[in-house]
Amino acid sequence: MSITAYKRTITDTESPRQIERRVLSSVTAELEDYARRYDIAQKPAEKLEILSEGLRDTLWHNEKIWMTLRNDLSNNANALAPQLKAGLISLSLWVETHTRGVMKGQQSLKPLVDVNRSVIRGLEGNPMRVME
Repeated sequence: MSITAYKRTITDTESPRQIERRVLSSVTAELEDYARRYDIAQKPAEKLEILSEGLRDTLWHNEKIWMTLRNDLSNNANALAPQLKAGLISLSLWVETHTRGVMKGQQSLKPLVDVNRSVIRGLEGNPMRVME
């Protein structure tokens, strides 16, 4: 099956919300795997090694997802409530800033994982659990 046919099959069987949840869940699982080591690393060299082993790529993938969401949220055709759009745009800007801090070895990964998990719960239709 070609990539084009695969993508068409996905969009025919999954809603945009399900696709967003799946993509965000995948990158979040990768972030969680790295967080187990990165967040306990004490030395800058240890953090740099973890970044070079693939964390840098995972952070970039996460940031691209958030930039895509921000772009969609900024579009006038987006039907989400203005307050929700504003909140998610603010989160995307926070993700960008926090990611820079992680890359510099100054921030932990756990807050990025927590934000992603909260959004995933919202996409699953569990709005009451979003703020947990």
